[in-house]
Amino acid sequence: MKDKVNVFWFRRDLRLEDNVGLSKAMSDDIPVVPVFIFDTGILDKLPNPLDIRVDYIHQALQAMQHDLEVLGSTLQVFHDTPKAAFEQLLKQFDIQGVFCNTDYEPQAIQRDEAIAKLLNKSSIDFHLFKDQVIFEKEDVQKNDGTPYTVYTPYSKKWRAQLERKHYTAAPNRTDGFYQTAKKSIPSLKTLGFEKTELVYEKPNLTPGMIDDYDKHRDFPAEDRTTRMGVALRFGTISIRECVKTALKNNDTWLSELIWREFFMQILYHFPHVVDTSFKKAYDAIPWRNNEKEFARWCKGETGYPIVDAGMRQLNETGFMHNRVRMVVASFLCKHLLIDWRWGEAYFAEKLLDYELSSNNGNWQWAAGCGCDAAPYFRVFNPDAQTKRFDKDLAYIKRWNPSYSYRVEQAIVDHKEARERVLKVYKKALNEARS
Repeated sequence: MKDKVNVFWFRRDLRLEDNVGLSKAMSDDIPVVPVFIFDTGILDKLPNPLDIRVDYIHQALQAMQHDLEVLGSTLQVFHDTPKAAFEQLLKQFDIQGVFCNTDYEPQAIQRDEAIAKLLNKSSIDFHLFKDQVIFEKEDVQKNDGTPYTVYTPYSKKWRAQLERKHYTAAPNRTDGFYQTAKKSIPSLKTLGFEKTELVYEKPNLTPGMIDDYDKHRDFPAEDRTTRMGVALRFGTISIRECVKTALKNNDTWLSELIWREFFMQILYHFPHVVDTSFKKAYDAIPWRNNEKEFARWCKGETGYPIVDAGMRQLNETGFMHNRVRMVVASFLCKHLLIDWRWGEAYFAEKLLDYELSSNNGNWQWAAGCGCDAAPYFRVFNPDAQTKRFDKDLAYIKRWNPSYSYRVEQAIVDHKEARERVLKVYKKALNEARS
């Protein structure tokens, strides 16, 4: 006789507390088997064995495993495709239901549809719950039932609809896990990866972290952003906890959380943005796509100190300050006339807090081709940005200590680049719209 169980499938929700899907699974009074799948379809495409994101997930799982062992349970961790993992689980257990939290990315939606179909053959229900956002899909829409494509009215509607119930933590229950012997998580080496310098710490969002967020967030040398992007990306912290803290302590940070949900609903409603511009006319831009210049941008060797400092911070740490992200993205698209998708893909490979919707939305914003984007004629001047946000050069000296700036060493002249991009954009857009 196989044990009768429910399965909770961890994905972008790597925590035991304030987890909606897990809480729902526990409320069934059937033992819950906690499962995580290192999806080979994803891992096999990662080029760098020193991938800091895989190490982050691995360490977060180890921390969760420790907590589960205290409760007499253990994570069932697979290194396989989701389909193969669930075929094994079906052989091992008499599964009553599979519970998990909704993932809104196109590939994740396809994956979940395939698993639901597999489970349906055995008359097993596949339960999805809203957990990584406050409002999802059609929750915040215009009065005519269509999705918002401009942030400000979306944000106003989001705020108007928000009630305490939306950011109240999901009930925690610790006595419903399937009781079993300890089981080790596959090592990083087994997964095909190596240990990085990352040391995982459970996220701890204290009010002091965001009290003055609005006053300091644009100055990269101060390093006064929350660094909660990665925790939200992998769900090691609850969005409800973040919103509750933001409501009490800093409205500007709340606006940033709303931007995250705005881009997520854009991706859901307009999945074509993964590969093409939100504004179709911008697909007519004749990008230069100079591979040597792109390589210099990647390495942080453009000759513009703040651009190079940002890229070197990214390459060394997997993080880049938000203000600098805008500068380097604008530089690639506008100064070098290199396709925003090249930059998006590089960030996707390097960023620890990479999230498809936000990465895509912000790159299209920088290129001018996205929803609610910066107008195409807005071209960030790296030197002006430096004078405004790093006037003492503290950030530049930290990440680009050997910098020197002479015009003849720069990859491109700002004035000439600005004139070039305005001419190219204007001509292409006029032709596309005629």
